[in-house]
Amino acid sequence: MKVTVLGSTGSIGQSTLDVVRQNRDRYQVYALVAGRNVEALCQQIAEFSPMVAVLASQDDLPRLRLLLKSAGAREPELACGPKAYVDVATAPDSDFLMSSIVGVAGLEATFGAIRAGKRIGLANKETLVAAGKLVMDEVKRLGVELIPVDSEHNGAHQCLRAGRRSEATKLILTASGGPFRKTSLADMANVTPEQALNHPTWKMGPRITVDSATLMNKGFEVIEACWLFDFPVEQVEVVVHPQSTVHAMVEYNDGSVIAQVCATDMRMPIQYAMTWPDRASAPVPRLSWAERRTWEFEPPSLDRFPLLRLAYQAQAGGGSLTATLNAADEIAVESFLDGRIPFLAIAEVVEETLSRIGRLEPKTIGDVLEIDRRSREVARTVASGIGTRVAAH
Repeated sequence: MKVTVLGSTGSIGQSTLDVVRQNRDRYQVYALVAGRNVEALCQQIAEFSPMVAVLASQDDLPRLRLLLKSAGAREPELACGPKAYVDVATAPDSDFLMSSIVGVAGLEATFGAIRAGKRIGLANKETLVAAGKLVMDEVKRLGVELIPVDSEHNGAHQCLRAGRRSEATKLILTASGGPFRKTSLADMANVTPEQALNHPTWKMGPRITVDSATLMNKGFEVIEACWLFDFPVEQVEVVVHPQSTVHAMVEYNDGSVIAQVCATDMRMPIQYAMTWPDRASAPVPRLSWAERRTWEFEPPSLDRFPLLRLAYQAQAGGGSLTATLNAADEIAVESFLDGRIPFLAIAEVVEETLSRIGRLEPKTIGDVLEIDRRSREVARTVASGIGTRVAAH
């Protein structure tokens, strides 16, 4: 199987390449798509010898060529920018796409891969959060295999194999609760970027780590789950599970609850997506049942985590609301990490942006991208106003 990795230098991309590394007789890398981490991309090219490598900016090409020459590595076909993302995602020589670029940068490429009939491992949240209806309509029309890679959705995918979809009555997604699970609202007002980036369980990129601290990441997962598994939003529940061992549960109509349990290692869901419907031995830690364990479950506080509430409301409202939710959150998180707004103002930026943009009805991916652009503009204005207000006090 020839594999294309969108976001090869990120955590999911690196884990995907480790699965390839462990199964070289089964997988071959066709293309690597990175952002601006030229050094890491060079090392990956030297090891995996892809046919094509893509960077976000043409400005980085000379440095990549120099590094490849210094390393004595064969130079693949090189390209840059969003069009190149789509080109490699839809290339006939590639069989499997790992979509793990963070942000809407991966939306067009993933949608193109769906239309090209590729099997897709989906780790890019924005694909379904921003354009769930458009994407899933194409998936169903073309019979494309879209396998979720996020640990919670991958767990749900496995749980749903235990019965017919018509027999499932509830989907339960677990959340670690992040670093502020027990922090008071008063103390959360003073949270620093360094504290928000200190996730207790997973090592991830800056935005997704902050989203996990606000539980917005779980809100996005609720939205994704509705589209992936055809659940109404009121049948998707979030529970806080600090041990992060149970990733998802499905309740069936007879009262049975099926849970998916494994160690916190992303290589397992990645390999599952690549080998589905088969299973293969994965190089991940096994849980020891000889050890004493305690698993805790508790409902999330919507007062402490208002972004989760906003995610439920946006999915229930439909249309473009979830696209605006995502765009506003990205700008708000960026503003927080840059020190322009306080932690609790992330939710304020998102809620005000949703109010100003309102609900639209996108008909194409181009419409979604335009709504994303407009939402970001409004969110920047809102964040700037909050920053000015905070500085004045």
